[in-house]
Amino acid sequence: MQQIENIKESGGFLNRYIHDSETCHCEMTFSVYLPPQAEAGNVPALYWLSGLTCNDDNARVKAGAQRYAAEHGIAIIFPDTSPRGDDVADAEERYDLGKGAGFYVNATQEPWLAHYQMYDYITKELPALLEKNLPLIPGMKSISGHSMGGHGALICALKNPDSYKSVSAFSPICNPLNCGWGQGCFSAYLGEDTNSWKNYDATSLIEAGANVTDILIDQGTADEFYDEQQLLPENLKAACDKSGQALTLRMQDGYDHSYHFIASFIGEHIAYHAKALKT
Repeated sequence: MQQIENIKESGGFLNRYIHDSETCHCEMTFSVYLPPQAEAGNVPALYWLSGLTCNDDNARVKAGAQRYAAEHGIAIIFPDTSPRGDDVADAEERYDLGKGAGFYVNATQEPWLAHYQMYDYITKELPALLEKNLPLIPGMKSISGHSMGGHGALICALKNPDSYKSVSAFSPICNPLNCGWGQGCFSAYLGEDTNSWKNYDATSLIEAGANVTDILIDQGTADEFYDEQQLLPENLKAACDKSGQALTLRMQDGYDHSYHFIASFIGEHIAYHAKALKT
């Protein structure tokens, strides 16, 4: 774990690191914001998963989250969205498959199998690495994300309800089994057996009985991908209503899919997670 950048921000430090991932079999990059409270002792952590075409840099620059994290004394972890490197498989003609589009699954198909193990990386390897090397409270973490990363946050929490104190998302891909993005990537990463896809679909997981304390989702009504039926929050809501899963789905009038939307409500999401992390 090698630090390659250090920037003071809101009284704390925004650091960037690289390390050799044993899970993804390549060098991975991630950023961490440590609030000023981390100088006095260990702090809880919020993992932020970014969306298609992003890396660790997008959210840390555009979301405006660090000032709120400093107020609440929470570290924010910004992982990459996929493995990277010359030896890593890619689909250069597509933005929704390959590098920048890991979908937070463990791939089972070639040529993706060797490197695209993002689910295990996010839920196992990265937390273990950070809790060993940084002033974080072991096991005291929450998770959030945007778009593809919102999908990732939901499945990580639903599949590991004892590992995360809270979960939220902005414009998540709620039902990838039934949208073009999900179908295209899941068939490549996981093969043609759609039953295996259900293990990485938030709506299907809830239908199968997965449960967390609460879910917070913000969705903009002017989101072009919402209009294109890529996100399908109504499907998730129907599953939650049927199963009794607590869900707060806030349809935010006039907001799009961009980081302008995220920056408008990120403070409320961090306050939501801070309450859970400090209970």
